[in-house]
Parts: sequence; structure tokens; C-alpha cells
Amino acid sequence: MKLNKKIIIPVVIIVAAILVLLCLRKKSNGDKTTYTFAEVTRGDIQNTVDATGTIEPVTTVEVGTQVSGIIDNIYVDFNDRVTKNQLLAVIDTTILSVQVRDARASLLRSQAEYDKAKFNYERTEDLYNQDLLSELEYITAKSNYQSARASLLSSQNSLERAERNMRYAFIRSPINGTVIYREVEEGQTVASSFQTPRLFLIAEDLSKMEIHALVDESEIGQIEVGQSVEFEVQAFDEKKFYGTVRQVWLQPETVQNVVTYTVVVDADNPEGLLLPGMTATIEFIIEAKNGVLLAPVAATKLQPTESMMKIMAENMRERFNRMGGSPDSSGGPNRNRSAMAGTREGTGSRTPTMNGNTMAVLWFFDDNKDLKTIPVKTGATDGRNVEIMPLPGFEITEGLEVISKIETTETQVSSVPGPVRGFGRGPF
Repeated sequence: MKLNKKIIIPVVIIVAAILVLLCLRKKSNGDKTTYTFAEVTRGDIQNTVDATGTIEPVTTVEVGTQVSGIIDNIYVDFNDRVTKNQLLAVIDTTILSVQVRDARASLLRSQAEYDKAKFNYERTEDLYNQDLLSELEYITAKSNYQSARASLLSSQNSLERAERNMRYAFIRSPINGTVIYREVEEGQTVASSFQTPRLFLIAEDLSKMEIHALVDESEIGQIEVGQSVEFEVQAFDEKKFYGTVRQVWLQPETVQNVVTYTVVVDADNPEGLLLPGMTATIEFIIEAKNGVLLAPVAATKLQPTESMMKIMAENMRERFNRMGGSPDSSGGPNRNRSAMAGTREGTGSRTPTMNGNTMAVLWFFDDNKDLKTIPVKTGATDGRNVEIMPLPGFEITEGLEVISKIETTETQVSSVPGPVRGFGRGPF
């Protein structure tokens, strides 16, 4: 079986780099190394983005008044359920009723003047048509009639305005909902000269809430409409609530040079546990995987000692010798080149990648207490554990104890050369 030259070259480079590195470093006498182990497990993992936000009702309406006066009666209080057009409060109508009566009196006066001007205009018009009056007298009568008509229309508008102001004194609910805030007391004077004062705040439906979450600009690119969300509130530490991303606002907020974007999350509240104004600690679920192999993140970022690197080089050389020719069906020249993508020749000074996944090496002791390594791809992570996928030709079993921490007096190497795919089966 012939040995594939395209496999030999990267392997020789890696082995040579490790040996040169070890030769250039002198191992001190009496070096001691202690290992901490962690098991490879199988379970569920989520990659999340954390944020905080404020819980608000989906729809709220501020109820105010368009007229000034003293609050005469209030008929609702905090947390009261109200229906559309239900009477909430009444403003003293004494002055408003006087204004209505004045408007009606002005209308009667304008009506009388209009009737008189109309009669005079019609009589003058008949006489003018018979050439019994001059044109000046006709024009004067017509002008008086039109002026009286305008005064009548103005009086009608004044009465309508006074009656509408009277109706505004009776504050009614514009929607079905719950009174979540009341800002006035009986006897309090409200003035609407410059702006409409708020009397009540009504939430339409507290069984459906929304969260306005602030997400950092570095993570906003991972947030999409429709993503699932998990969140907690301080009032119920042990309970998880769920929601869905509805909207990402494009308007940024900058506070102390930190740019954030508002993400609106819809959340059901059938039990009424979520109250307006609560602070929610949110996790946006970017990626979720079930039943995958998991290892501690620390195990994939281990800094091996020089002696461990020497053992790794020996394992690679033994593995290379066992191949005896071209790699197995899982390998191939093109696949090997893709596995090496992202590493510098012979040093692995950058984290190697494969098809968008980060490459890593797990260290463990086999049944013979010999130190071995397995190259893996890493996937979703929650910060503590990470999904691991062995490269083709390698196997990882659930329960395998891998090294997660090293305490040593020996010099540690900051990086490990990127592994090559297609060396056959078993650890190298």
C-alpha cells in the first residue's frame, strides 16, 4: 500500500515542529504534574445571549382630560377591571353647565337676528326686482342677512363646543382593561391649558406581556425575529418563563459609550405572575442541541506540558507508522487540507477550524495508563460545557475521563498543532 505524499508532508512538518520545540527547551529536574479529570457526558446544550429588560403590558392607554376643573368623583381604583366606555371619574360641571347655557342663549339671539335679517332681505329683494328700491339698499340688506347667517353658524358651533366640553367632564375608559395606575384624587384640580394631564393608565390585557431587552451591539447580529427566549424574574427565582422575539428596533441607545439595541420579546402571562415594571434576566437561545457529547470548555483549551507534547509526537509517529500507506476511506488529500485550514505551518498558532467549527484536542489516559489524545470539532457552548464531535477515524465514548486542568512545575506549551484527518482509527 503506497503512502500518500500529500499526507506525509503535513504529518512530517507537525512531528518535526514538535520535536524541534522540545529540543529547544530543557526540562527541569523534579518536575511534578497533577491532573484534574472530567467525564465526557451526553446531554442537551444551548448557546445563548444574555440580556436584561423591563416587562411591560403589550398595550397601554393613558386616560386624560381635555377640560380643566376639580375632580368631583372617582369611581375606580388601582387594579380594577374596566370595560370600554365605563365611567371612571367626573370633573366638576358647574362652570361647564353655565357655559352650555350661555351658548344656548347666544344661539337663540343669533337665530332671532338671522330670522329678522332674512325677512328683510327677502322683502328688499322683491322690491328691488320691481325697481322700487335702489341697488345700495338691496346690497345692504343682503350683507346684513349674510352676517346674521354667519353669526348663527358661529353660535351653533359654540353650543356644540360647550356641550362637548361637558361630555369631556365625564372621564370614560377607551378600552377593556385593568387600571394599573391612578394619578388623581377627589378634590384635586387638573389643568389642561398646555398639555393633557394623565389621570389613569389602563393596560388592555395583562395575560400577554412584552419585554424591552437591551442587547449589546457585539451580540445583536445573533438575534433574529422568532427566536425562543427563556427568562427569569426576581420574584420567582425557581421558575422559568418563555417568550419569542417579535421585533428588533433599529434605533440604538448609547449610554457611557456603550451601544445597545432594544429587542421586543412577547411573553404569555396566563397565571398573572408577571407584573408591569419587573426586571427580567433573559437568555436568547441562539442554538440548541439535544443528546450530544459534551466536555468541559477547559478540557478543549488545555495547555499541555512539554512532556505531554513529546508523548503526542510519539503517538502521531506510531499512528503514522501503523497506516502503512494511504489513509482510510474517511480521509483523502482534500479532506486533510481542509482539516489544516486555519493553522500556520507547524506551529498551530491560531485556533484551527474545519467547516466553521473550532478544532481542539482532548487528552486522556487509556486502559494501560498511557497518555493519549483525540482531535475533535467543537460546536455549541453554554460557557461551561461545549459540544464535541470526534473527527472521522476517531471515537469518543460517553463517560471517558479527559484532563480538564493541569497543575505542574513543568513548562507548558501555549498551543497545539492542528490535527490532521484521515490517519485511520484510534487516538494518536
